[in-house]
Amino acid sequence: MRLPANAYALGAIALWATLASLGVALRHLPPFLLTGLALAIGSLPSWPLARHWRVPLPTLGLGLYGLFGYHLLLFIGLRHAPAVEANLVNYLWPLLIVVLAPVLLPGMRLRPLHALAALAGFGGAAIAILGSARAVGGGWSWGYLPALASAFVWSSYSLLTRRVPSFPTAAIGLFGLVSGLLSLACHWVLEPPAALQPRDWLLVLAMGLGPLGAAFFLWDKALKLGDPRQIGILSYLTPLASTFLLLLATGQPLTASIAAAAVLIIGAAVAGTRAGEARRAA
Repeated sequence: MRLPANAYALGAIALWATLASLGVALRHLPPFLLTGLALAIGSLPSWPLARHWRVPLPTLGLGLYGLFGYHLLLFIGLRHAPAVEANLVNYLWPLLIVVLAPVLLPGMRLRPLHALAALAGFGGAAIAILGSARAVGGGWSWGYLPALASAFVWSSYSLLTRRVPSFPTAAIGLFGLVSGLLSLACHWVLEPPAALQPRDWLLVLAMGLGPLGAAFFLWDKALKLGDPRQIGILSYLTPLASTFLLLLATGQPLTASIAAAAVLIIGAAVAGTRAGEARRAA
């Protein structure tokens, strides 16, 4: 069971690695519109299985919190702060899963190694932010706040799915569809209209069917079939691949501050996981 579970997780990771680059390519679109279209498109594969969408309202609310809240905050952060650095701040979510687990899940507690890992991860984010400020000759950007908030939303959503009754993977389509419709309603009320060019539609379609669609189904399937600890370790590949693709997409060089931030964030996440393993072995 573990091998197919890891294959599902790697599939989700590969798709998520493209999300930031697609978000930057579509940054001219209003964030509510982009989020709504992509999430609604991502729900399409599960429409034939709509009979499995019956879930309790608290479970649906959690799905809206995770899918709608996370991506909206991420897109806002990517468009109001340097894209690579904002992406690195967002990818504190693997570390936050470790740090928040004792808070949100019973039977777990934070050990000293967890605290050290948290400090190292946030230190990496600070290096990314300060390095960016020096590089562009400007100051701190408020766009880092929604990027950090997106990390908190996704990590807490991932943990809280273990606090609700088990639901079929097909119900992820309901989360995406309702989140998409909610976002489109916000676009209609709060944002100016926007005309999409043919290239925009192709990119939105790719985003919806990939990182905002199939990736969620693959991730849920992986968590249901495999060991969450092993799958969590695999998730640390996401910021590496995502940042590399984002550097290629934006034409930015790999600066020393970005490299150091990536090493600290990913190293901190690995250390946090090993702390959990040490606790179980004790």
